[in-house]
Amino acid sequence: MVKQKIVIKVQLMNTTKARSNAMKIAVGMLGVESAAIGGNNNDQIEVVGDMDPVILTNLLRKRFCRAELLSVGPVEKKEIKKEDKKEEKVVPCSCPPYYAYPPPIPVCVAYPCEEPSPCSIL
Repeated sequence: MVKQKIVIKVQLMNTTKARSNAMKIAVGMLGVESAAIGGNNNDQIEVVGDMDPVILTNLLRKRFCRAELLSVGPVEKKEIKKEDKKEEKVVPCSCPPYYAYPPPIPVCVAYPCEEPSPCSIL
């Protein structure tokens, strides 16, 4: 599939909790590169990526009951350039190293005595 910009109008997105639920649904789909809330009343979700717009709309309908697919179109060149610039910034991880195995346990080794012992069981 080709990158496309999808705009979906979702009603009942008047609280921040509802907006965050809608964003979780949109970002959780495979192929989504970016998602943003827009529109006059913050009731539209703009999603960029290569995914099926009908499946995304149906997922939003299951949660919010009223979701309307407003537009589907190719991504503009300005948006592609902005996304490419954002991807160039790489932050190195300063996490401690992960060890897959536990540290080794010291093993005690018994060496036979060279002197004959006064007590022999054999």
